[in-house]
Amino acid sequence: MKRKQRQTDEFNVSFLDVICCGFGAIVLLLMITKTVPIVVLEETQIDRKGQVAELQRTLFEIQGETTILNRDLNAKHEQLDAETQRIAILRGKLTQLQARHASLARQASSDDSELGKLARATQSLSAEMERLLGDRFERQNNIIGGIPVDSEYIIFIIDTSGSMFNFAWPRMMDEMIAILDIYPSVKGIQIMNDMGQYMFTSFRDEWITDSPARRTAIINRLRNWNPFSNSSPVEGIQKAVRTFYDPGKRVSIYVMGDDFTGKSIAQVVDIVDRLNHNRDNDQPRVRIHAVGFPVQFDPRVPNRQGVYRFAALMRELTYRNGGTFVGLNDYQRQR
Repeated sequence: MKRKQRQTDEFNVSFLDVICCGFGAIVLLLMITKTVPIVVLEETQIDRKGQVAELQRTLFEIQGETTILNRDLNAKHEQLDAETQRIAILRGKLTQLQARHASLARQASSDDSELGKLARATQSLSAEMERLLGDRFERQNNIIGGIPVDSEYIIFIIDTSGSMFNFAWPRMMDEMIAILDIYPSVKGIQIMNDMGQYMFTSFRDEWITDSPARRTAIINRLRNWNPFSNSSPVEGIQKAVRTFYDPGKRVSIYVMGDDFTGKSIAQVVDIVDRLNHNRDNDQPRVRIHAVGFPVQFDPRVPNRQGVYRFAALMRELTYRNGGTFVGLNDYQRQR
């Protein structure tokens, strides 16, 4: 009987050990599962979705910028093609001009050519005048009837008032092109209105380098250039002389206008005399030419007296400053 009681006790102890181990394993599993939070996995998935969305947004922006850059690149290619074509045309014209110049040079070098005969006649006339008048004779009037073209720099002062812009503008552009044509090449050009405002503000107070492309740009800009004007060229002349006079440069000013609304012609003449004449020899520092457009012929022009005053002013100014006044007989474009 005692042996059976001992076996029963050993069995009970082993059963308790198993139960305790089981509970310990369950507790251990619970502790392990708490150390791996599920929230971290969810946050990682959310961050990855945000990164993907951000990368997609960046990709769309890059694609949009690429489209814009491709469009700009195509425009630049088209502009380059146009400029290349224009350069080819200009080179063709240059070749023609060079051939024409060579032909004229060969013609002038021939003793039997008309240019050769004219040169010999001019030399003979000069010698005969020197014999009759003496070698110290000086011509008192240098205005022969044309416009002297001995200047290296030219300034256009253009009346941009309503009467000029509305009635005489196409003719004024034609006359300006004609003036540029008599100067095949100069060292500098400048354009301003009668108030002294520059056509190209990027070239303020400095010379514009002369070139065929620059002349084309000037004419194109001139078509719609219409700043405020008080129909008095004195401000533009004063600014041109003060800014661009240089003792070592030959400068000519061309005033393009139709009327003068200032109070006194004599006052303007005196101001320009004091500003534009050297005190040593009383010679003008720059030449002043003028072209007058007779818009008084148009019945829509209310103030015709200003046109006559402009002609009187410019005739006196050009005479005193070594230039020429050209009064046109028509303000409309010649067809």
